[in-house]
Amino acid sequence: MPTRLGGAALTAAVILGTTALVNARRARQAERDTPPIGRFLDIEGVRLHYLERGEGPPLVLLHGNGAMMQDFEISGILDQLAQGYRVIAVDRPGFGHTNRPRSQSWTPAAQAGVVHKALVHLDIQQAIVVGHSWGTLVALSLALDHPADVRSLVLLSGYYFPTFRADVLTSLPSAAPIIGDLLSSTVAPLLGRAMRSRVFRKLFAPAAVPPRFRAEFPIELSLRPSQLKASAEDTVSMTPSAAAFAKRYDELKMPIVIMAGTEDRLVDFARQSGRLDEVLAESTLVPFEGAGHMIHHSAPEKVVDGIKLAASRAGIAENGQLLPMQQPITVDAGQKPEAVLAA
Repeated sequence: MPTRLGGAALTAAVILGTTALVNARRARQAERDTPPIGRFLDIEGVRLHYLERGEGPPLVLLHGNGAMMQDFEISGILDQLAQGYRVIAVDRPGFGHTNRPRSQSWTPAAQAGVVHKALVHLDIQQAIVVGHSWGTLVALSLALDHPADVRSLVLLSGYYFPTFRADVLTSLPSAAPIIGDLLSSTVAPLLGRAMRSRVFRKLFAPAAVPPRFRAEFPIELSLRPSQLKASAEDTVSMTPSAAAFAKRYDELKMPIVIMAGTEDRLVDFARQSGRLDEVLAESTLVPFEGAGHMIHHSAPEKVVDGIKLAASRAGIAENGQLLPMQQPITVDAGQKPEAVLAA
C-alpha cells in the first residue's frame, strides 16, 4: 500500500509539474502575441502599463476584474472619448502588462494609490474617473482618498455594498498563499479555457457576446497564472472593501453618474446601483433597461453620453474648456437630480 501511494503521489506531481510548465509556456506566448500597446511608469515596484490617447480634459479608465485596458478599446468607447478628452487607460496591478508585487495586499485603496501616483507623474489633476465593475472600487477609493484630484465620477456596473457571493467562496483557495499559486499555475488555466464561453455569456447576458469581443479580446493573456491569481485575490477582497467604503459614501461631494444594466446577472441592479443612488446626494442614476453587465459594449454611445453628462456637471464645456465647478446640486428630501439620457 505505501508503495502504491508513493507511486500515485509521484504520478500526480509529474502531471502537475508538466501542466505548470505548459501553462507557463502558454503565458509567455500570450505575452508575445499581445504585446504592450501603451507605455510604462515605474511606481514603487509596480511597472504600470498605461495608454494615453486624445487631447482635452483628463479622463481615466479603470477596467473590471479579469479584464485589461483592451476591454475599453474593443468596446469602442476609448476612441470615442479620445475625440474630446485626454484619455488615460491603465492595466491595474496584476492585469494586462502591469505586474503585481507580492510585497503588499492589493486592495482597491492600494491600487488607487498607484494610479494616483501615476496621475501625479503625468501632471494630471481633477480627472474624470470612470470605473467598470471591480474598477468602480478603485475609482471610489481615488475619490475618497484624493478628492481634490477627482473632478467627477462615472461608475459602470459596480458593486458598492456587501452581499453574500458564491464567487467569493470559490475564489478563496486560488487567492490563498502557496495553494493559490499551485492552483493558478496548474488547474485554473485549464478550467478557465473550459468555462470561458459560459463566463462570457453570463457577462453579456441577456445580450449575445459581440463578435468583436470574441475575436479581439486577448483571452490567453487573461488566462495566465499570474492574472488568474490576481483575479481571485480581487474577488475575495471585493466584499470587505465594499463594506468599508459604504461607511464613507457621505464623504463624496463631486458629481457622480451611476450607470448599470437592469438585467445584470453578476451584480444586482437594485441592491447595488439603485441603492447607491439613494445614498448619495450628488448622483444621477442612468439605468440601461434590459442590459447586462457589459454596458460599455452593448450601448457604448449611451455610456459616452453619461460620461459627457458627468463632465458637464463638473463644469467641463462641450469644447473641453474647463469652467468653474458648479455649485453642489441641492435637492429636497427624497428628490434626486434627474438623468437627461434616454432610457
